[in-house]
Amino acid sequence: MIPRQTGILPSSMMKVLLDEQGVETALRQLADEIVASIPAASQIGMIGIRRRGVDLAKRLLTLLDERGVADIAYGCLDITLYRDDLAEIGPSAVVRTTEIDFDVAGRYIVLVDDVIFTGRSVRSALAAIIDLGRPKAIRLAVLVDRGGRELPIQPDFVGIRTAENDDHVAVLLQETDGVDRVEALA
Repeated sequence: MIPRQTGILPSSMMKVLLDEQGVETALRQLADEIVASIPAASQIGMIGIRRRGVDLAKRLLTLLDERGVADIAYGCLDITLYRDDLAEIGPSAVVRTTEIDFDVAGRYIVLVDDVIFTGRSVRSALAAIIDLGRPKAIRLAVLVDRGGRELPIQPDFVGIRTAENDDHVAVLLQETDGVDRVEALA
């Protein structure tokens, strides 16, 4: 196992895919793409997948507001109970709160996560959202696309794509890790 006392991999074991400026640039690019894709007069909801998807969604809300897109409903989603490996995790599963206090029905939903790999987390999130109502559309925004999908789920908005041979990608954010950076095992 790789030591992660501070959430940062030893420099000999990782490569930096995005530094602080790179994370900011990727988020601005995501915001621009989201704004360009939103149909006029749409009711919008942004939902961050717990943990780091929540922080990214909050940052995107600010960037969208700077671009003139206001009145976006916001929520955060815990997918623990929707995971297809919940039986394997068992009692070690940590259930956090889902806080979506708006009606998803008829809204254009932007689902936000930090990394997409197999697509299973997104599948869980989609199931949870559909249990709340029927959105007009759900679009997926991710900071990092690792490739390697096991399910036919693709992001609509991507900050960066990594090489599929990267064994692990870590997104570090100021809110949770004290630094903005995306790292991959070398």
